Amino acid sequence: MDGLNGIGVFVQVAELRSFVAAGRALGISASAVGKSIARLEDRLGVRLFHRSTRSVTLTAEGGLFLERCRRILAEVEAAGQELSQAATTPRGRLRVSLPQVSPLMLPVLGDFMRHYPEVALDLDFTDRLVDVIEEGFDAVIRTGEPADSRLTARRLGRFKRYLVASPGYLARHGRPERPEDLAAHICLHYRFPSSGKLEQWPFQRAADAPDLQLPISMTCNNMETRVCFALRDLGVAWLPEFAIRPHLASGALVPILADHLDSEGLFYILWPASKHPSPKVRALVDFLSAQLFAPEGAG
Repeated sequence: MDGLNGIGVFVQVAELRSFVAAGRALGISASAVGKSIARLEDRLGVRLFHRSTRSVTLTAEGGLFLERCRRILAEVEAAGQELSQAATTPRGRLRVSLPQVSPLMLPVLGDFMRHYPEVALDLDFTDRLVDVIEEGFDAVIRTGEPADSRLTARRLGRFKRYLVASPGYLARHGRPERPEDLAAHICLHYRFPSSGKLEQWPFQRAADAPDLQLPISMTCNNMETRVCFALRDLGVAWLPEFAIRPHLASGALVPILADHLDSEGLFYILWPASKHPSPKVRALVDFLSAQLFAPEGAG
């Protein structure tokens, strides 16, 4: 940086034709200006100025050097402006891991893409528990309370979940009135790909109540299969409201055992902890916070 400072001093002297005036413009003494020019001339091995008691004029070598120096300083200024703009404008590849909840995420992510055309979304839909930092993700969206201290988290919103079945299924198999009745029903389960464990249906039961053993009639690792099978009168499924909203509204699926279940879920967005998250990450966090669970017609 000392070389750049010397170039800056040289350009000021060349344009103002005065060590005193250059020093005044730079906020340093005329003596400091003279020493800076002397060091620069020593380093280059040429004289840059003709000096007299009345004036300072460029030598031929100084004139050539001035043009180069102006271009150098212009490039430095342009680079600084680009960095400053990059620090405020969202752009570049944005790698995000999301759960397999396309009905909720895709419309909002499409709006984000339209709103930030310079951000290239790289979306990985998986319910596998990814390592955000080791696998190079910019952000991850997950349900449940965050537990990784290396990550910063923001809650995106709440959603409801329902145990549902179709009217046709209930007409044939009867409507369960208590959780224990499910032992005689066809239960459609979700299996976590990372652990191989089944998702628990969160019944509210007494602390000393025995574990509820549900029939495992079908397992899968996505929502679409369970929604499809439930609509086709094939069983009971535990599903988020946003995945079955139109089917609840039309009556194609109906909630059961609602008073026996903890129905609330939470979505979080997490990203590597940093004092200065990138503009593209900040933009995604703010956009999802505002839009993901916004009332219909808002925004």
